[in-house]
Amino acid sequence: MVEVSTRQALPRDLEPIARLYDHYIVHTPITFDLEARGIEGQQGWFDGFAATGPHQLYVAEDETGVLGYAASQPLRPKAAYATSVETSIYIEPSRHRQGLGRRLYATLFDALAREDVHRAYAAITLPNPNSVALHERFGFYAVGTMSEVGRKQGRYWDVGWFEKALSGDADR
Repeated sequence: MVEVSTRQALPRDLEPIARLYDHYIVHTPITFDLEARGIEGQQGWFDGFAATGPHQLYVAEDETGVLGYAASQPLRPKAAYATSVETSIYIEPSRHRQGLGRRLYATLFDALAREDVHRAYAAITLPNPNSVALHERFGFYAVGTMSEVGRKQGRYWDVGWFEKALSGDADR
C-alpha cells in the first residue's frame, strides 16, 4: 500500500493545487468559479496562507504527488470576522472515498486548535451528500441554505452553510 502523508503546503505545491482546483471549476458545480484560473490565477490566493495563524493550507501527498488539499481562509474581509474561517477541501477525483478528506481535515483542525479561531464555516454546493457527511463527521452542522444562489452548467444551485465551533460553546 502507498504511504500518504499530510503537511503544510509549500510553493512547489501551487501547480498541482491549481490544476486540481481547475478540474473542479471546469467539470463540476462544486466551486462557482466559471473559468480555469491556472497558476497565475491562484498565486494571490496561495500567498494568503501562513505557517501559523487562522489561514492555513495543507496537502495530502504520496510518491506520485499532491492528492488533495484543505484550507482555512478568511470568512469575510471585515475585522470583526477575524476569528471565523471558511474551510474548503478538494481531493483528486480518482482518490475520493479513500480517507484523504478525513486525514486532511484532521490535520487542519488540529492546527487550528492552537490558533485564535472561534468558528469554522463551510459552503457546500447542494446536493453533495459526500461533502455533507464529511463535514458532519467533523462536527459541522447545517445553519442555512441559500436557494439557487449560483448559476453554473446551465442550472441554478443551492448552497448549504455549515458551522463548526472551534472554541467556546462547542456543545451547542
